[in-house]
Amino acid sequence: MKKKYIWIIIGLLAVGGGYYWYSKTYSSVKPVQYKTAAAEKGILTMSVSASGNVIVDQVANIDPTITGTVANLSVKIGDSVKKDQLLFNIVNDQLGVSAAKAGVSYAQAKKSIDDAKYSKKQAEAEYKDNSKKILKDKVALADEAVIIAEQNLAAVQKDYQNQLSNAAKRNVTAPIDGTVNAVNIKNGDDLSKLSSGSSRQVPMIIGDLSTMKAQVQVNEIDIPNVDIGQEATLKFAAIDDLNVSGKVEKVDALGAIAQGVVTYNVTIGFDAIDFRIKPEMSVSAAIITGVKQNVIIIPNSAVKSQGNDYFVEILNGQSQIPQQKSIEIGAANNMNTEIISGVNAGDKVVTQTINSNATAASSSDNIKIPGVGGGLGR
Repeated sequence: MKKKYIWIIIGLLAVGGGYYWYSKTYSSVKPVQYKTAAAEKGILTMSVSASGNVIVDQVANIDPTITGTVANLSVKIGDSVKKDQLLFNIVNDQLGVSAAKAGVSYAQAKKSIDDAKYSKKQAEAEYKDNSKKILKDKVALADEAVIIAEQNLAAVQKDYQNQLSNAAKRNVTAPIDGTVNAVNIKNGDDLSKLSSGSSRQVPMIIGDLSTMKAQVQVNEIDIPNVDIGQEATLKFAAIDDLNVSGKVEKVDALGAIAQGVVTYNVTIGFDAIDFRIKPEMSVSAAIITGVKQNVIIIPNSAVKSQGNDYFVEILNGQSQIPQQKSIEIGAANNMNTEIISGVNAGDKVVTQTINSNATAASSSDNIKIPGVGGGLGR
């Protein structure tokens, strides 16, 4: 009997505790809150984002085609050079010897053709005076000798010019105005050994830094919207406070595939080159593909979809309950969307719904009231 009363008391305490918890929880329910933004007329700018590096458009690789020893190296990295300025010499005496031999051969070939022409002239004179067949054959042989001599002279002359050209290459000069970007040689280096290395480097590189541009990679989805002449803004990973404007100058027709992704190189010229910009720097670009004036725009977070239809929630006047309205959307960027119909300027659209009860309600589903559905009664 006593044990029975104990269980009755426990049951009453359980029911009382459950009622207290229930009334405490649901008496503190907070109203749902909404964050809103006003629809407004403004300018909507569409852009394509891409990243890449700074390149030098006009670059000259100083890579002699002759061998020899480097001497009189007169420039270093960072030096400004003018076209035809001497960079270094290549010591190769054999080239001078070869040019001299070719000169002698050329002189001999010229003499040979002079002799052949003289012999032909004599043969023609003899044939004119005597008109004999043997003299006619002599004229033909002399004529053939002239032709052979002329062909020999042309070949020897070409070889002589090549030998002179190679000899002149011993003085290596700058092919363009620019800045020395790389020097991979030093005085005394044997160019023949450099050219046979497995990890060969170009002896010297000169670039015209006034022709620096941004080369960025645009994915295949965005590339149809990019065209020559479009404006762009550029930022640099190494220079936090620098924003540079530019224009698209080139769009590659052929793409490149990397890890299944197709991208196209787009070259952007700078409107002005800041002295802090250096070749190979990482750069990100926003290419402006379109601008719409005087259109109604709302934040992207306010646009909701259901199937192929779009709608927004509007909270106007004194109402605390949003009204759902169907909308027709137009262009968009990564922040705002153009509204063609369904929203007026000044309408407050819901951008975020804050329901502080959602967590509490979810938690309450997992709490067991003592004595109900098992617990102590088992």
